[in-house]
Amino acid sequence: MPQCEMCGATKSSLTTVKVEGAKLDLCDECKDFGTEVRTESSSSGSTKYSTSSSSGKSSSSSSSSSSSASGGSSKRRRRDMFDDMEELATDYDQRVREARESRGLSQQDLAGELNEKTSLIRKIERGDVLPSDDVRKKLERKLDVSLTEGPSDDDDESEWSSGSSTTTTLGDVVKRKD
Repeated sequence: MPQCEMCGATKSSLTTVKVEGAKLDLCDECKDFGTEVRTESSSSGSTKYSTSSSSGKSSSSSSSSSSSASGGSSKRRRRDMFDDMEELATDYDQRVREARESRGLSQQDLAGELNEKTSLIRKIERGDVLPSDDVRKKLERKLDVSLTEGPSDDDDESEWSSGSSTTTTLGDVVKRKD
């Protein structure tokens, strides 16, 4: 026989009640402390990933709203501060290793001169860790090597934004091999 989760009384039938956000099975005396939860309707209609026909209507409306949102994507993206930032080179680990070895330094020697841990240098050279900005600057100064690539080339973007007010199509950008 089930027990009331609030008072512990053994009752033949319990009611599921939501008390301060928690769903509890309570007896008739304790069920007034919260609001009754309807188990049948809540399980079929209010679940996040329901397969009922009502959710199909909402998914079609959400897909139409997403398609209208993508329709507005023909506008040019605003530039932000990240467009002007330098990015870490994809082969930064090889650049560090080659520069260190060309100077005849061991990982331990380089770490000592940079006042960093040897394990950090090892992880950077393996590509396991991205160096922080401070460590990157120390490595660039000490090894006289560039670990960054400049802002992304905007040549491709300039083709797309030729200054005309009309929409650019694929035919405007593609060069034929006749």
